[in-house]
Amino acid sequence: MKKLKRSERLVDMTQFLLAKPHTLIPLTTFADRYGAAKSSISEDLAIIKEVFEEEGLGELQTLAGAAGGVRYIPKLSQERALDFVQELCGKLQQSDRILPGGYLYMSDLLGQPSLMNEAGKIIATAFAHRDIDVVMTVETKGIPLAYATAAQLNLPVVLVRRDHQVTEGSAVSINYVSGSHKSIHTMSLSRRALREQSRVLIVDDFMKAGGTIQGMVDLLAEFNAEVAGVGVLVESGAIESQERLLQDYISLACLNDVDARSKMITVRPGNYFEQ
Repeated sequence: MKKLKRSERLVDMTQFLLAKPHTLIPLTTFADRYGAAKSSISEDLAIIKEVFEEEGLGELQTLAGAAGGVRYIPKLSQERALDFVQELCGKLQQSDRILPGGYLYMSDLLGQPSLMNEAGKIIATAFAHRDIDVVMTVETKGIPLAYATAAQLNLPVVLVRRDHQVTEGSAVSINYVSGSHKSIHTMSLSRRALREQSRVLIVDDFMKAGGTIQGMVDLLAEFNAEVAGVGVLVESGAIESQERLLQDYISLACLNDVDARSKMITVRPGNYFEQ
């Protein structure tokens, strides 16, 4: 790479760090990349670290020693997270989202990369310092959020199928009970998709009583895997605490009420802001 001015180097270094979250990068990588002394690289990193912290963009961890380096941990400040979630709540409260049966249309929001990236960053912030191997979700609507979260944590995504696919090879299948409708469904996971004793972050777009997520928890037990955390975009506030199958989770928004007659939808920030 050609010799860069310091201002150019700072921009390129910042982009390099943003593209490799949760990755330990030796200082020699930057020194070789820019043909600069490690002392100059350390000064540059100090500037980037200060900006990241002031702007609420995350942490820059420096590890000393021969095996040391720098690691970027994406994080969103509580203030920026709340601004985003309040905007999300506003979008969810649009009256034309009400579907027959009192359901809420969310697919357009789940299809917006910028929105999902921000939501994924908030969930990644909540679990930034937990030991996690993979992010898991069940097809299909939770996939965009799972990938957005995994990108911020620099982790692979494991996809649970509702119906076993022959292209997945041998799989483990279980039956689970829907927490809201009390009906029995099936989900499966390829044996090749997840190593035993993995630590898994479960992510989903919506949780009512928690039956689907509890099904994933039970499925993980078949792999001797451990649940490292659960994050959902929206939870239903219409479910009583004692009826919920899951208690340990974080939500970004809470859907309190959908009144089809008055076309009124009530959504508030989720329990992420109560931690």
